[in-house]
Amino acid sequence: MLNRTPIEAPTPFIALKGVEVIYPNRTIALKPVDMDLSDSEITVLLGPSGAGKSTLLRVLNHLVVPNHGSVTVRDVGTLSSRKVLRRYRRSTGMVFQQHQLIGRLSALQNVLLGRIGNYSFLRTLFPFPERERRWALECLDRVGLLEKALARCDALSGGQQQRVGIARAIAQRPRLILADEPVASLDPKASNRVLSQLRAICKQDGIPAVISLHQLEYAREFADRIVGLSQGAVVFDGKPADLTEERLASIYGA
Repeated sequence: MLNRTPIEAPTPFIALKGVEVIYPNRTIALKPVDMDLSDSEITVLLGPSGAGKSTLLRVLNHLVVPNHGSVTVRDVGTLSSRKVLRRYRRSTGMVFQQHQLIGRLSALQNVLLGRIGNYSFLRTLFPFPERERRWALECLDRVGLLEKALARCDALSGGQQQRVGIARAIAQRPRLILADEPVASLDPKASNRVLSQLRAICKQDGIPAVISLHQLEYAREFADRIVGLSQGAVVFDGKPADLTEERLASIYGA
């Protein structure tokens, strides 16, 4: 009889163990969560307002530090020291609901800010090297905004500004993208374009993404995996096709 070496399961890209968040007023924002995030997977955090989506997403970047539990990133380590966290954040792209752009700067200048973490403070006082400008232009081209490179961001539409935010995130050459309600303030046409481009880029580059949404239709269309939250607890974790009416009721209530 042949002795077969057991095949080890691949190490998750991010592992959350017993992560819990309790705010100073004793509100439990996130009940203990154990979760693994895989490479190249688009994960959507779904649930009503106050369910814990944004808290969970921000825990992944330690913008919210959990009271209990740990977040461990492959090839980086547990997010427990400034050195590890600084290294991790340099390789994590963030896309925010309110864009977080500097309106008086051009789209190109805003995208270049995605590279600033790779330089010392003194170096940032001088113009970026030409190779960085070319890379920033390529990122704008990938979101369909090359012709807007020199336009002020406050002159762009909401959808265009969000696409600049995506370009800035991918300019970091990230290993992970986190997006917090990225289409909450956009109309359906702009929302579809933003999410379509974000998904296409992540798939082309093999970048996992975690996106918090409250729109069920977008979660079904763009997610590989849906994590449903209700009152700070994970009540569903599976593929969009498995999100039945019964399971939806556990997320949103009967």
